[in-house]
Amino acid sequence: MVGAGPTGITAATLLAQYGIGCLVLDRYATAYPQPRAVHLDDEVHRIIARLGVGAEFAAISRPAMGLRLLDRDFRLLAQFQRDAGASIHGYPQANMFDQPELEALLRANLANYPNAQLRGDVDVTNVSQSDPGCVTVEFTDRSTGEQHLVEARYVLGCDGANSITRASIGSAMKDLGFEQRWLVADVATEAELNQWDGVHQVCNPVRAATYMRIGPTRYRWEFRLLSGESADDYRTLTALRQLIEPWVEGIDDRRLQVLRIAEYTFRAQLADRWRDRNVLLLGDAVHLTPPFIGQGMGSGLRDAMNLAWKLAAVIGDDLPAGSLDTYEAERKPHVRMMIRLALGMGWAMTAGGRLGNLIRRLLVPRLYLIPGVRTRLLNSNTPPLRSSALILKPRRPHGLSGSLCPNPVVSDAVRLDTLLGNGFGLITAKPLDQPRREELRLRGTTVVIAQPGSELARWLRSGRALAAVVRPDRTVMQSGRRLRPLCNAIPRLTAAVEPARPAPLAVTEKI
Repeated sequence: MVGAGPTGITAATLLAQYGIGCLVLDRYATAYPQPRAVHLDDEVHRIIARLGVGAEFAAISRPAMGLRLLDRDFRLLAQFQRDAGASIHGYPQANMFDQPELEALLRANLANYPNAQLRGDVDVTNVSQSDPGCVTVEFTDRSTGEQHLVEARYVLGCDGANSITRASIGSAMKDLGFEQRWLVADVATEAELNQWDGVHQVCNPVRAATYMRIGPTRYRWEFRLLSGESADDYRTLTALRQLIEPWVEGIDDRRLQVLRIAEYTFRAQLADRWRDRNVLLLGDAVHLTPPFIGQGMGSGLRDAMNLAWKLAAVIGDDLPAGSLDTYEAERKPHVRMMIRLALGMGWAMTAGGRLGNLIRRLLVPRLYLIPGVRTRLLNSNTPPLRSSALILKPRRPHGLSGSLCPNPVVSDAVRLDTLLGNGFGLITAKPLDQPRREELRLRGTTVVIAQPGSELARWLRSGRALAAVVRPDRTVMQSGRRLRPLCNAIPRLTAAVEPARPAPLAVTEKI
């Protein structure tokens, strides 16, 4: 694993849960100290819980009320309310957090897995493939200057926008036509700002802005920088206050503490290749999403969740190596769609001229009428994944395939995800006989009966299905009304039954 940000640590933890030995290399000795991402939705919170730290994350995060779109005079254009309680996935639909706290939590959790090693304060200098099934990674210890190499069966590149892993496989980022410079300001105060407790997006072609409350005393503002401006122009509270005054009016300067001023270039990019043989790319190494819908970091965690179980199954000889091609086939169209939604929001905020102002006034209050936007803004659900060798959809698209299953409390205060564990699941309204249940259990599949009138039964009925096969990433592989072909379609996943414990990776010193 190259890169120990949230995506890399998530992928390493998921693999470790399957008993797969992994080494994570990162430039920083500890978690990166500066906050970047501040939001994740209920689908991604569900992934955090899968890692084993759902309650711990809830303790350091803050549910948000949703999104408000304001015009340049701060008049309300539209409001999209989010459920601060549990959604169908079991968690609040919008969650605000401090990224360094999350990263520290993820790193501490990874330390619970002895088959996962994290080595920081190193520079990865080369990733190469020569022998079939072997990838060589060269890196330098930044404190001693010593050079090392490690040989691995697979390498996951989670090393960000300037990924050396991406360069090693000849993949290139394709620009999707968006680049803007923005000022990011983090401020702490004990004062109550008396603002609506959600995200504010100011749709202003001259100076678009975003405001959000991150924690009890922590706030973030983002402002589009004008031509000739830089973050240095706003490093004092006096200068910054010119921008944040609408939210802090009447609050004494002595009660406001500027924590950070930074400049970011928001981009929309997508890599042309996500895999070359045994090297695969995840997170910012393959996609950059403007932050207007808060999906940048979450997309990386979705990558890790999609890939980890497939890689474990390939290593365990339960799936052929070609199954890894479904990773890009499923994730790339999904990421592209989320980038387009973010671009649409960015356009709504920043498009200029009379036409932009007119469309903003007429269209923005009616965004809920657009199906894809309505789904994203009102209930946080992301689009279903497209068909692949591991998502089997009927010829006439309908049903549940490609979508995430719900995560209700099933019995004894236990949610579905806990019952399913790391393997496949069969959710069925019709009980199976004991021999078939035992056969599925030995293949790593958990059978859950959808009781009449339950949330799971209503979900199956909504997809006109009697049963559904749920993958380890909680995506529906296939649904239908005939149990036998559904059961026969479930792959074996032995790592979910009894994880193997491969020997630790050997590192050759001082090359």
